[in-house]
Amino acid sequence: MSAECIVESECQRMPFSFKLVVLGSSGVGKSSLVMRYVKDDFRELPSTVGCAFFTQLVCLNNTTIKFEIWDTAGQEKYHSVCHLYYRGANAAILVYDVTSKETFIRAQLWLRELEREFSAGDITIALIGNKTDLSAERQVTSQEAQIFAEDNSVLFMETSAKDNYNVSEAFLAVAEELLQHEQHKEVQSLWSSSCVELDEADLEESRQACCHH
Repeated sequence: MSAECIVESECQRMPFSFKLVVLGSSGVGKSSLVMRYVKDDFRELPSTVGCAFFTQLVCLNNTTIKFEIWDTAGQEKYHSVCHLYYRGANAAILVYDVTSKETFIRAQLWLRELEREFSAGDITIALIGNKTDLSAERQVTSQEAQIFAEDNSVLFMETSAKDNYNVSEAFLAVAEELLQHEQHKEVQSLWSSSCVELDEADLEESRQACCHH
């Protein structure tokens, strides 16, 4: 069991639930990544039809995170309905095959679609280069993908579902980003509430001062 998947009872804070959508071309290993992460199992899987749904609990920084994972079909014929699956998502993992330049370009197009669908900061995005076990056939270098990810402010990691390389780490990186975002929103909310209370207190003092004059 990976370090982040601690027994849920050890997580003290209120749980967060996040919708995570997995996007990418057919055959890049989206379903294999999800199955490796959720069930620690690897097998050659047929192409997903429509969408498959999984859940996974993660304990991170004393907080339970529930991932609702939507594994979407990569075939072009399903593309027109994919936006229905990523609507309302908190995070997206864009998967490409490191041995296929075409799938890397397709992942970039998915990113542009997400940018049209979501406002900046409303969704956490990770670019994942899968199939590092086939590095001898590599068409996309780590450096090329890293530069693209940095230029577009998205997370980046390379994985191998077959070798179980960086799979949990990739999902954990997304969880950490989401949790930081939520905690930042909580701090902002508390700050706003404090400011409102101070303003009301100042207003009351002003009223009392006016009454004494």
